[in-house]
Amino acid sequence: MGNVFAASNPSPSSPGEGFVPPPPPLTAPPPVEPKQPDGKSQVSKNPGAFEELHKKCKDVFPQPMEGYKLLINKGLSNHFQVSHSLQLSGMGPGAYHFAATYVGSKQISPTEAYPVLLGDIDTSGSLNAQIIHQLTNRIKGKCVIQTQKSNWVLVQADGEYRGNDFTANLTVGNLDIVNESGILVAHYLQRMTPKLDLGAELLYHYGSGQEVAVMSLGGRYTAEKWAGSASVGQAGWHLSYWHKGNENVQVGVEYEYNQRARDSCVSLGYQIDIPKANVLFRGMVDTNWTVAAVMEKRLLPLPFTFVLSGMVNHIKEQSRFGFGLTIG
Repeated sequence: MGNVFAASNPSPSSPGEGFVPPPPPLTAPPPVEPKQPDGKSQVSKNPGAFEELHKKCKDVFPQPMEGYKLLINKGLSNHFQVSHSLQLSGMGPGAYHFAATYVGSKQISPTEAYPVLLGDIDTSGSLNAQIIHQLTNRIKGKCVIQTQKSNWVLVQADGEYRGNDFTANLTVGNLDIVNESGILVAHYLQRMTPKLDLGAELLYHYGSGQEVAVMSLGGRYTAEKWAGSASVGQAGWHLSYWHKGNENVQVGVEYEYNQRARDSCVSLGYQIDIPKANVLFRGMVDTNWTVAAVMEKRLLPLPFTFVLSGMVNHIKEQSRFGFGLTIG
């Protein structure tokens, strides 16, 4: 599960408003599908995590950047990999990140092994670290630590249980017994029919003599070439629709409403894959008059990927342009 603070602030995001390029993400291996005692996979029955209800639609949208970014990945062994990232931007000082990934020897599948340790640190001393371990075929644990310079920003523990036809998750963040503060998030997603999943999320935040609980309900209907998802709660609404036109074209539409800000946004995104040219193109447009696109070009047979990014909002007179190169 991601940062619990992200769940507590479901405001619609727009690349046109104060966009700041994020640090290199820490990527974790895909979730392990539970198995029966005879070893048969339950892929067709387990619905996945509640936080992934809108994942298919979100993956279609581009992630624009500003300035220049160079990323170098280097595998040192079958278990250890490091990466160097340099980003230069006109919006602020340049940033250098060093990241390392260790994958253990507990083989779960041909493409998965645990435990997994991921770490990222920049020149200011800010640290982002994760430990992920598949305790059993059904139970997975994760610990996340984030610091900003010398300040602790997040300490989070996450536990997930995947049954034959449901997934339950509990996350505890920044728990302080002495000062009586913390955040707890509980997720549950149940497969009702082969195509319908229903679930709920409960976020509880206490501290400074105040207590806040936010309840959300969600569901997803998955057909052969499309999927519709919805999550509705006290903080707002989030609706999404994903459609696969063919093997190379995907389209997604999102509607987000923030109850606190009384603001709503509709976004249309698309992804086009051109295998013969080794090009992947993503684009989007929303009702805030933001237009963005990202093109990725794989320079085969070299292990290089060239990225070209752009975002424009004429109403707010904002624009962000960037390019990058990934090696490895």
